Amino acid sequence: MKLCILLLLCFVLPFAASFAQSEKTYHVKSPDGKIDLTIRTGKAISWSVNHEATEIILPSSVSLTLDNGEILGEYPVVKSSKTASANQVIITPIYKKDKVNDSYNQLTITFKGDYGLIFRSYNDGVAYRFFTNKKGEITIKNEEANFNFKDDDKAFLPFVNDYRNHDKFNTSFESHYDNISLSAIKKDTLAFLPVLVDVGGNKKAVILEADLQDYPGMYLTPGQQNLHGVFAPYPTEEASHGLNYVVNKRADYIAKTDGIHTFPWRVVVISTEDKQLADNDMMQRLAASSQITDYSWIKPGKVAWDWWNDWNISHVDFNAGINVPTYKYYIDFAAANKLQYIIIDEGWSDDQDLTKSKLDVQQIVDYGKQKNVGVILWSTWYAITRDADGLFTKFAQMGVKGFKVDFIDRDDQKAVSSLYDLAKKAAAHHLLVDYHGMYKPSGMQRTWPNVINCEGVKGLENMKWGTDNQPGYDVSIPFIRMMAGPMDYTPGAMRNATKDAFRPVNSNPMSQGTRCHQLAMYTVFEAPLQMLSDNPTTYMRERESTEFIASVPTTFNETVALDGKVGEYVSIARRSGSLWLIGAMTNWDPREITIDLSFLPKGNYQAIIFQDGVNAGHDGTDYTKIEKLVSSGQKLVIKLASGGGWTAKLWKTDYPE
Repeated sequence: MKLCILLLLCFVLPFAASFAQSEKTYHVKSPDGKIDLTIRTGKAISWSVNHEATEIILPSSVSLTLDNGEILGEYPVVKSSKTASANQVIITPIYKKDKVNDSYNQLTITFKGDYGLIFRSYNDGVAYRFFTNKKGEITIKNEEANFNFKDDDKAFLPFVNDYRNHDKFNTSFESHYDNISLSAIKKDTLAFLPVLVDVGGNKKAVILEADLQDYPGMYLTPGQQNLHGVFAPYPTEEASHGLNYVVNKRADYIAKTDGIHTFPWRVVVISTEDKQLADNDMMQRLAASSQITDYSWIKPGKVAWDWWNDWNISHVDFNAGINVPTYKYYIDFAAANKLQYIIIDEGWSDDQDLTKSKLDVQQIVDYGKQKNVGVILWSTWYAITRDADGLFTKFAQMGVKGFKVDFIDRDDQKAVSSLYDLAKKAAAHHLLVDYHGMYKPSGMQRTWPNVINCEGVKGLENMKWGTDNQPGYDVSIPFIRMMAGPMDYTPGAMRNATKDAFRPVNSNPMSQGTRCHQLAMYTVFEAPLQMLSDNPTTYMRERESTEFIASVPTTFNETVALDGKVGEYVSIARRSGSLWLIGAMTNWDPREITIDLSFLPKGNYQAIIFQDGVNAGHDGTDYTKIEKLVSSGQKLVIKLASGGGWTAKLWKTDYPE
C-alpha cells in the first residue's frame, strides 16, 4: 500500500509542480494607472478588469476551438511575453474631430501551439484579440468570449427580435434598448453590440468589437451575471428571397481563415460620467488603418432623400414619383440649399438586376452635374454582388457618386467579408458606399473611409409604421450605438408630433418629439453622409428650419460632449473651422438643463438658436428662433419640452467685450 502511495506521489507531484509553474499572472495598466487589466494563465486563459476600486469584469475565460479539437487557451504554455507602449496621434479627416489621441500600454503573450493574445489598456477602456501563426487554413468551430460581472447589474441591450426566414442570425439590427438586470435576460436571447452595463458608482461599461474583418460579428447571450459571445455559423446554403439573401443552412463552424490571422478586438469602454461615452474614439484607435491615401474624392455632405417622404412633392406640373422630372426637382432643391447629393432609392431598377433600369439615370446624373449635385443609387446587397466589378465600372463611368447598399441583414463571416470586398472595389472606382440594413460598422469607416455611413440603428424610417418611445431611444444611442461608428438614422422630419398626437402614417410620416428635437440631431448624431428625409415641398415651406439644417456640417474638427445621461438627455458641441454647433435633446420628460459655454475660446459670439416653443408640449412643430450675442463661460439655462430639443450655431464676433 505504501509503495502504491509513493508511486502515485512520484507521478502527481511533478505534474502539480509543472502546473503551478505554468500559472502566471500579468498586469497591463492604463497610462493614468486607474485601469488594471489582469491576465491569468493556468488551466485556461482569463482576463479581468478593475477601474480604481471598482471591479468592472471578473475573471473571464477566453479561447478559440478549432475543428481538429485543438482549443487555443486550454492548458496554455507561455513561450514569451512582450510589453509595449504607444503615445501617438491618428489623423482622422472624415470624422467628428480631425485627430485622435492614441495612448495605451500593451502586452503580447505568445503560447505554445502557434497562437497568442494581445492585451491593451487605455485610460478609457481595455481590449484584447487573438492571433494565430499556423500553416495553411484553419477552421474556427467557436470562440469563447466571456464578460463576467460582480453584481446583477442593469444593462441596455438591443435584442434580435425580427428573425428573417426563421434564421435567428438574419436580422435588420434595429431594436430599441431593453434596460433590464442581467438576471432578467431571457435564456437563449441574442443581443447585438454595442451593449452598455451599469456597474454602479456612476460607472458604465460598454462592450464593443473592433476591426471586424473576415470573421462573424459577436452577439451576447446571458448567463448568471454573465454575458458571453455567440457567433453566426458559416452559411453553406443561400437563396435569393425578394430583396435579400437568406440562409437556409449553416455549417458547424463559424469561420475559415488563413492560419496566419489576427482576430477582432473584444473591447470594454469604461466611463465615470455618461457624457464621456458620447465622445469616445476607441473604434478609431483599434480599427485597421485606412486603405485609402487620397481622400480628395471622398466628399461628405447632405442628401435630399426620396423614399421616406414617399416622393410626396406637390404644387408641380408633373406626376411625382420615380421619374426624371421628380429627380430633377430634388436636384433643384438640393442645389438651392447647397446639398451635395440626392439619392435615387428603391424602384429605379429591378431589385435583383441593376442592368434592368426603369429610369433614365444618365439624364438625371447629367442634370445633377450642371447643378453641382451628385447622384447616389440604391441597391440591394444581392443585386450589387451579382457583378460588383462590372456594375461599379458601368455606373462610375456614368458619373454616379456612390451606392446605398441595402438589405444585408447578416454579419456572418461571408457577409462581413463581402462588405469589405465591396468597399475596396467601390474605392477603386471612387465610389462612396452607404451601408443600409447592416450591422454596426465596427471600424470599417476608418479602414475604408469611402464607407461614409452605416445603418445598424432604429432610425426615423420606423416612424412610418410606428414605434414606442423613440425620443428615449434617441438619447440612448449617442452613448451606445454611436460608439461603434456613424449612424444612418435619416433625420429631418418637419411633421412633428407629441406623444399623444403621434400615429404611424406611411405616405406622410411624422416624427415623435418636437421640431427642435429633429434639428438637434444634425449636430448630435454622427453621419458624414447625412439625409434630409422629408420632401422638398415641405422643406421649402419651412424655410428657417431647412436653412439651418442645410448649414450644419457633417464632419468636424473638434467635439465636446457637454452633458447627458443615458436614456434621458444629451448635449454635444462640435466645431467646424471657426463655426461651433450645439445640440441638445431629451426623452419624453420635459426638463431644464444648463449649456456651459466654457468650452468656447475666450470672446463674444453671434448665436442663432432654435428652441422649443412655449406650446411645443401640445404642438410638436412649435419652435422659437433667436439671434443673440453670447460669450465664452456664459451658462445658458434652456428648457426642453417633452420629446424636445435645442440647437444653436455660433461664430466669433468682433463686438467688444
